[in-house]
Amino acid sequence: MSAGLNVARDGAVLTLTIDRPDRRNALDVATYAALSEQLTLAGGDQTLAAVILTGAGGNFTAGNDLRDFQVERGAGDSAGMTFLRALIGTDVPVIAAVEGHAVGIGVTLLQHCDFVYVGEGASLRMPFVALGLCPEGASSLLLPRLAGARRAAEWLLQGKAFSAQDAAQAGLATAVTPSGQALAAAQAAAADLARQPPAALRLTKAMLRRPDRQAIEETLDYEAQQFRVRLQSEEAQAAFARFFKK
Repeated sequence: MSAGLNVARDGAVLTLTIDRPDRRNALDVATYAALSEQLTLAGGDQTLAAVILTGAGGNFTAGNDLRDFQVERGAGDSAGMTFLRALIGTDVPVIAAVEGHAVGIGVTLLQHCDFVYVGEGASLRMPFVALGLCPEGASSLLLPRLAGARRAAEWLLQGKAFSAQDAAQAGLATAVTPSGQALAAAQAAAADLARQPPAALRLTKAMLRRPDRQAIEETLDYEAQQFRVRLQSEEAQAAFARFFKK
């Protein structure tokens, strides 16, 4: 346990549990760094068959900790972008187990997981526009492909919350589980992956991702540039002020 992340290894399965329950598991710089480190290490560990990503205390993650958005950023990738690159770049299958709230990057990261299990009653939302921001995580490319243009417009332009069932119907989730059972479903999938030949498993994941890799990387970079500009905008600063006033 360190930096808001609980790391557990069980045979060929690594479980990363975001553990900041007082902040509904909002991701701060330290937690992003810990996630990035673990995903990078996982990629180099040929004995690993799967990484499970989940959240403690009944929530997946409330997204980026907005306090970090008010700190001046240096040049180069943000901590969140470094995490996304590590997630996208790993050749180890990643399984997400989602319960409770999944907000912002907590939803967009799901597009880069290989399996996503969502507990019934979970609420997912991408309120980027409401915060004066714009999509990230290559979601402007991937979400219309997964969910269709109409749903992508509702979820990105209007920031409408959607259910586990909506996520499954749109192809964002692998399956809906009873509340509290998303992690068990993820563990069952991980156990199945651990029975597969490891080199063939990783190669097949790389093949599945190969056709879209360039487009995803280009979109990721473009969105990141625009996101950085939006953070300094009057609209975003006013939205943050309203948030903290609450």
